[in-house]
Amino acid sequence: MKYRSSGRMAVLASALLASASTVALAGEVTSDRLMNADKEPQNWLMVNKNYSSHRFSGLDQINRDNVKNLHVAFTVALGGAVGVAPMTLGGHQSTPLVDDGWMYVVDGYGAVYKIDVRDPQKAKIAWIMDPGIPKAEVWIPSNRGVTFYKNFVISVTGNGKVLWTNRDTGEMVKTAQVDDPTNGFSLTAAPLVIGDKLIVGGSGGDRGARAHIDALNADTGQLLWRTYTVPAPGEPGSETWKDKNNAWKHGGGSYWQTGSYDPTTNLTIWGTGQPVPMFDPEYRPGDNLFTNSVVALHASSGKLAWYFQFSPHDEHDWDSGQTPILANVLIDGLERKVICWPNRNGFYYVLDRATGEFLVGTPFVEINWTKGLSSPGRPIPVDANTVTKGGRVTKPGVIGGVNWEPSAFNPALGLVFVNATEGQSVFTKSETDRVIRGTEKGFFPGSGGSMLGPITHVVRALDAATGAKRWEYYAPLLKGTGKGGMLATAGGIVFGTSGGSLFALEATTGKELWLVRLGGDTRAPPISFTLEGRQMIAVLAGQAMFLFGL
Repeated sequence: MKYRSSGRMAVLASALLASASTVALAGEVTSDRLMNADKEPQNWLMVNKNYSSHRFSGLDQINRDNVKNLHVAFTVALGGAVGVAPMTLGGHQSTPLVDDGWMYVVDGYGAVYKIDVRDPQKAKIAWIMDPGIPKAEVWIPSNRGVTFYKNFVISVTGNGKVLWTNRDTGEMVKTAQVDDPTNGFSLTAAPLVIGDKLIVGGSGGDRGARAHIDALNADTGQLLWRTYTVPAPGEPGSETWKDKNNAWKHGGGSYWQTGSYDPTTNLTIWGTGQPVPMFDPEYRPGDNLFTNSVVALHASSGKLAWYFQFSPHDEHDWDSGQTPILANVLIDGLERKVICWPNRNGFYYVLDRATGEFLVGTPFVEINWTKGLSSPGRPIPVDANTVTKGGRVTKPGVIGGVNWEPSAFNPALGLVFVNATEGQSVFTKSETDRVIRGTEKGFFPGSGGSMLGPITHVVRALDAATGAKRWEYYAPLLKGTGKGGMLATAGGIVFGTSGGSLFALEATTGKELWLVRLGGDTRAPPISFTLEGRQMIAVLAGQAMFLFGL
């Protein structure tokens, strides 16, 4: 047994730790298992369930009739103090992974936990790998999950490291420093394993980092390729960054959430963050490619295959760090291989996933910043889109129609479930000569946007092919708490979190079937798996993991 402890972790009761004799060896997670993750409904092997990021479980034991009988089977306290920044406010954001009754989860400071949940009545922590990251090097304690590769659980840290931990022993066996955190760079999203490559998307754009996405050799940590979001002068797209203030050097474009992968084209597809400074467009004239975009990269080389920019020259911090959902849908009577994308700018998009061709764009929340989209999908802005010194009311607000929280897709119903936000903000900008890049701990915003009036959390079911609203559910909203991503199941249920609660909805109608208050902030998505044939639901809330069963 390996138990690595820092002072903050020592508060966990040692009685929770499993004895070394109970630690069993688990089978390696191979490329074949990941490619066929849906064939293992008893497990949850990838942060978004499969390469298509459906967040859909094929389990149906929990259904419309019995979901009301769900009860807590087990809870475990996690470390990683949060609540030191507005983006966290006390709730972990990690998606747990489960393989044959062993759960792996990461806290906000990068400590990885292995939890034995094979018998929920005797569940216990097997080991904790605490990398001991200095708090001063982690600007926001945000970490959204881990990754399996062979017999490793691979995690990332807020100071730009990738860590390989032996799944059996909890021993950290390898590290790779991806970039220098003093440049504002950090890592928050779980890497994506494709064959023997580890695709790592970098964050830190809010602090003026020039984000990049890397492929590492998953066995050695060696850098295989690197692609920057913001092009340097002379590179394709650089003409969209006018050479004023050398803005491209710190242009942002972070990868806040794990991307998807299409094995038929060998393209890995990721969403990019906003340009910076976020609220001062005069500092960075032009469309600012390839921020606020979806980029499709050749997994073998990192070369750009195609892109689509949702919000050119963004002035509102409406990053496109959402999870790409790969689906097959009927459009005009023809089956199309597409990407479904509820975007932070308030539009739901459908794009051809081989070419990036714009197919559908329709609002899923109230908007006033554009009068619509052109035939190629470019916004047609109005006055409310322009940030002024005096301020202007714009919808959606600064937190967007949806933030990073992953949506879910039920392929049988053809519905995408979005945990959306209705709201508005007053956006203002500072004098350009007063815009100063922040330190390694500070924003580079160029002023900001403040929420005006109340916000509403609402789950909406959208027709995957058209974006048409099929139903909506007004989720719990408690001051100081957030919302997390979605889970759809073959039992006709949609699970989500909001306002300190976990809830279950009927997938075809949106009717609330079950709700439980968790007593902590809810910013993580739930998952489903089985233990000895029993379907379970797991979710993080506050600083704890909750496990539910019938």
